[in-house]
Amino acid sequence: MTFELPPSVRRFTLPPGPNVMSERRVGDVMLAIIVALIPGALVQAWCFGPGVLVQCCLAVAFALMAESVALRLRGRPVLPALRDLSATVTAILLALSVPGLAPWWVVSLGSLLAILIGKQVYGGLGQNPFNPAMVGYAVLLISFPREMTLWHSGPIGVGESLGAVFGGLEGDRLDALAMATPLDASRSQVAAGPLAALPGSPSPSRTGAAMVNLGYLAGGTWLLWRKLIDLRISGGLLAGLAICAFVFFVSDSSLYPTPLFHLFSGATMLAAFFIATDPVSAATTPGGRWIYGAGIGVLIYVIRTWGGYPDGAAFAVLLMNLAAPTLDHFCRPRVYGHRR
Repeated sequence: MTFELPPSVRRFTLPPGPNVMSERRVGDVMLAIIVALIPGALVQAWCFGPGVLVQCCLAVAFALMAESVALRLRGRPVLPALRDLSATVTAILLALSVPGLAPWWVVSLGSLLAILIGKQVYGGLGQNPFNPAMVGYAVLLISFPREMTLWHSGPIGVGESLGAVFGGLEGDRLDALAMATPLDASRSQVAAGPLAALPGSPSPSRTGAAMVNLGYLAGGTWLLWRKLIDLRISGGLLAGLAICAFVFFVSDSSLYPTPLFHLFSGATMLAAFFIATDPVSAATTPGGRWIYGAGIGVLIYVIRTWGGYPDGAAFAVLLMNLAAPTLDHFCRPRVYGHRR
């Protein structure tokens, strides 16, 4: 005796996780994230040059192209996937992490890797174990260290920004525009010892980094107010980073920077509110999210202070993405009526 499902049931398909009963669509959430990124992106363009906006345009164009090609090859509908804005958010997060003076092919290659390797190779939205933007960024940082350090602080014209991005500037002129970041100076200070103290007066790059982080903090606070991201992840990350910085600062204030320096340097606020809170690759249980966020904060401090890269946000997020399933397994809430 055989039983055949009716056609209406056979056509039923379950979309990939996260599956939550909510009136909010994926596109609405992604659009809100893009809006929340605007204050930090504008401040970043003001402090580090308009090249960051050019990088965003390039990243979005190549990300949408990669998403379209991958979906066509997989026989999936293209327009619904593009309308959910997930690829756009991935591209913008990657572009905001790349120096505004980086050549055009850097962010373009990173967008292709983020979509194809970080997302589509696992089955698309909702099935990627790692944050796609950080996959692309980590590959770029390892493969092209010189191009990924072309940060600039101070007035810079649109022409110079476009020349740097599209190859219109010579190597000497490009090197003259680039400068070390505050995190570079901090890591060099730790390696050199207490005598190599940071300058007492704030440099333009330190001030610019703080202003950019304040912009992302404002956008992240708005997302928390709208309950689009989880405070446990963001709060755990900031607490883990601040506690580590406080312990070492108290032990030797001449060698280790203050907690405020770490909280408002590099990509701290961008990672805390926009990258670590990715609902697909982050932990999902309440307790697991606290540990997940705190683990990212601790790893950021460790990599910044003793690692080979000045800012370890990308590597910290990817490592905790790897640990997220284990955290959820051991932090599952007790089911009512059952023992843990």
